[in-house]
Amino acid sequence: MERSGYKPRLIDSTLTALMAQLPAVMVTGPRAAGKTTTAGRHAADVAHLDRPREAAAFLADPDVALSEYEEPTLLDEWQEVPSILGAVKRAVDRDPRPGRFVLTGSVRADLEAATWPGTGRVVRVPMYGMTVRELDGNAGGSSLLDRLASGGAPSVPSDPPDLRGYVELALRSGFPDPALSTSASARARWLEGYVDQLLTRDAVGIDSRRDPARLRRYFEAYALNTAGIVSDATLLRAAGVNRRTAVAYEQLLANLFVIETMPAWTSNRLRRLSLGPKRYFVDPAIPAAALRLDASAVLRDGDLLGRLLDTFVAAQLRAECADSHARPRLYHLREEHGRREVDILAEIGGRDLIAFEVKADAAPGRDAARHLIWLRDRLGERFVGGIVFHSGPRTFKLDEKIAAAPICALWG
Repeated sequence: MERSGYKPRLIDSTLTALMAQLPAVMVTGPRAAGKTTTAGRHAADVAHLDRPREAAAFLADPDVALSEYEEPTLLDEWQEVPSILGAVKRAVDRDPRPGRFVLTGSVRADLEAATWPGTGRVVRVPMYGMTVRELDGNAGGSSLLDRLASGGAPSVPSDPPDLRGYVELALRSGFPDPALSTSASARARWLEGYVDQLLTRDAVGIDSRRDPARLRRYFEAYALNTAGIVSDATLLRAAGVNRRTAVAYEQLLANLFVIETMPAWTSNRLRRLSLGPKRYFVDPAIPAAALRLDASAVLRDGDLLGRLLDTFVAAQLRAECADSHARPRLYHLREEHGRREVDILAEIGGRDLIAFEVKADAAPGRDAARHLIWLRDRLGERFVGGIVFHSGPRTFKLDEKIAAAPICALWG
């Protein structure tokens, strides 16, 4: 199912490998991230379950309807007909040949429940918005995380952006429709419409009891605090909601795949570490659209600038993790009372660590790496390396195992 103008995605190689060995794969992620387009390239036939006429047969008899499609079959927007999961389970139980089904959905179900019929039969693969590496057409190359894990060094593209360039890349979004558009005004309109659809239709479709006005206030409070280790009380006060409502809103947005928390990393070698999560939007353009911010507005606000760059870097790394050979997990680190903190940690093999700081600075000095140096000295051989991402053009050494590198080393 080739589509002209298609830009290969990081997940393509993962899907090819998994479908050669497993009977069913589920691609999950936010709406409009490109799941259907990409998954369709790995299928011979498609059942669009968000189309009432196609869904009707599955609602009547999912087993019979499923048998009418050529395999590999893409079951798009499976959550519109949840009974399809039972049909997939029964089909796989009867015939566990690899490469039979690929499912896509933009709403998270309670897949961790022991009673979920796909447990042990359907493997989940996360898909996020497009990285800059994908937008540049380099999805087939090795990731920065894999190079660093194997002892390699970051490399820099021939024409690195400046600070404004990085902000504009962040506001460009990773959603294919706006990211591949040439018009900044069209991108802004698309993203604002995405936020409106999310808060007034998608969210209500999951939980009709939620008040869109209060949900929007919570969403905007979350946007102001993206990439932050913010207390629940701060969000409660800013949104004017109680704790129970805030918990429900956060879970709702997580179910829509638009926010994701980064857990705190802990170790018995380090004491007095904060255990609170770091809260992120999965795409930096979403909070900017919610707050109606353009590049100039972001550059005039140092706090928002730092948060946006951190969210942008985390979005690049998060997508890379899903396809990385090293299979890293992302964490943050913060001591109690904020004495020391590290923006992002990538843990590899449950042991080795690569640490990242993000600075809105074109020429960071050794002081910018002081928390990485502290972490290195306490972890010893577990510390593989540290990178201070910055907005300048050069890579240079800051200390043993620690370098400064332009943010664009993420796709260099």
